[in-house]
Amino acid sequence: MKRINQLKSATAFAAFFLFAIGCSQPAGDKTSDVNPDSTQITTTKTDPAKLKEEIQAQETAWSNADNARDIKSMAAFYADDAVALENNQPMVVGRAAIEKNVESYIAKRKKGVTTAYDVIDVFGCENYATEVGKITRKDSTGKTIYAGKYMAIWEKRNGKWVCIRDIGNDDVKEK
Repeated sequence: MKRINQLKSATAFAAFFLFAIGCSQPAGDKTSDVNPDSTQITTTKTDPAKLKEEIQAQETAWSNADNARDIKSMAAFYADDAVALENNQPMVVGRAAIEKNVESYIAKRKKGVTTAYDVIDVFGCENYATEVGKITRKDSTGKTIYAGKYMAIWEKRNGKWVCIRDIGNDDVKEK
C-alpha cells in the first residue's frame, strides 16, 4: 500500500513537472506569439479567474453527466489519449478504456447518489491548465457518503478543453 501511494505521488509530481515545463509563463503573465506572416509580436494575457471559471464549467458539466448516469457524455470530457490514475486501480489508458471504467463505476453506484466537483485551484496558460479539486458524493437523503480530492491536466484542443491526465484518491471511503 505504501508503494502504491509513493507511485501516485511520483506520478503526480512528474505530471506537474512536465506541465510546468510545457507552460513557460504562469497564469496572468504575458505570452507572446510571433505571426509567421510578419515580424509583429502579438501579446496576450491569461486571466486566472477566467481560466478557473472555464475549468469549473467543465466540472459542473461532468457532475451533471455523472448524476444523469450519462456514460458517453462523461467519456467525452477526455482526450482520446488521456490517462486516468484511479484510486486502488491500475492505470487506465485511452478514452475507450476510461469509458469502460466509468461504465463499471456507474453500474456499481446506488441510485439517487449525486456527485459534486469543486475546483479549488487552477493554474496554467492559454492551452494547458492544471486543476486541483475536491469531490463529494451524497446519498439520496443528502448525507455525505464519500469525499476525495483530484488533480486534472486539461489541454485545449480545437477550442475545447479536454482532460489529458486525471488522478484522484479518497479522503473518506465510500459507505
